[in-house]
Amino acid sequence: MKVFVQIPCLNEEETLPMVLDTIPRELPGVDSVEILVIDDGSTDRTVEVARAHGVRHFVRHTRNMGLARSFRDGVDYALAHGADIVVNTDGDNQYKQERIADLVAPVLAGEADIAIADRQTKTIAHFSPFKKLMQQVGSQVVNMAAETKLPDAASGFRAYSKKSLLQLNVVTQFSYCMETIIQAGNKRLRIASVPITTNPKTRESRLFKNIFQHMAKSGTAIIRAYLMFKPHVVLGWLGTVTGVLGLIPFVRFFIYFLLGDSGGRVQSLLFGTTLLTLSFLSFVLMIIADLQRTNRVLMEETLERMKEIQYGKPRGSDTDDGTGMPAHEAGKSWDPSVLPLPESGQAVPVQRPQEQEPGPTA
Repeated sequence: MKVFVQIPCLNEEETLPMVLDTIPRELPGVDSVEILVIDDGSTDRTVEVARAHGVRHFVRHTRNMGLARSFRDGVDYALAHGADIVVNTDGDNQYKQERIADLVAPVLAGEADIAIADRQTKTIAHFSPFKKLMQQVGSQVVNMAAETKLPDAASGFRAYSKKSLLQLNVVTQFSYCMETIIQAGNKRLRIASVPITTNPKTRESRLFKNIFQHMAKSGTAIIRAYLMFKPHVVLGWLGTVTGVLGLIPFVRFFIYFLLGDSGGRVQSLLFGTTLLTLSFLSFVLMIIADLQRTNRVLMEETLERMKEIQYGKPRGSDTDDGTGMPAHEAGKSWDPSVLPLPESGQAVPVQRPQEQEPGPTA
């Protein structure tokens, strides 16, 4: 059983030593703990500091790609190097790394596919009352979309099983936190919440400029993820409401017609016709979106099987051979420490060294 602790970093040379010094090198029920640093275009000594603290696994971006891309590239690297569980933490020392054992415990026990730390945001001193309220509202919105009951959906301190990572696909450019919860909830993965306390604040967030930008980007990510899984809910309600409202002018016109006073009410009919047209288009789009959702499900199932071939099936699955390795690697001696890292600086897993087109900056 191998656990990878991945740390996305952007200019974290000052706080990274505190993080690395407190990450446990041994965990109950785990054979090895590996540390992976994702250098997201740092211009300081982040990589040199990590090497000095014994880190030997790196994914490097030549420019800033954002948190979602860093998470995705780190997961690819970890799975390619035999990870059974991937723990994601931050490089700003926000989280107490000593709690990693508690975080992976429900995953190791088979009680959860994903474990998310609950920061208990109401008790965090440096959070303003408005930020605490927005954190609570955001978590409730995510829980509605994912059909979960998580108290802290925005927490980035998480443990993912290999099974869950094979099923999740991050497509957003901003942050993976909300999207992976909505995907996991709708795919019926088990999610556990682990209460923790956080360390004192070390710096301002680099993920967003202010709380309003964070709200806008998070809201966009939530809506996109929700529409991926439940387009019929949004479009169905829109079609129903506009259809009912569109019928009202026609009913009103018919009543006046029966009373012999139907003249001069053409505007109402035009308004009703517009609403009924919108209702019709909503239902047509709902049918198209549902067909696209079916196609996406089939594509995701195919992608999951491709990942199983590349990275091996999760331990404990019906066809697992006990190694957790790809079928073509089973029975071979494989030492990840001697595999070369990409020289180009691109965030490319070892097994797939081809160049990737850079995405938009975060």
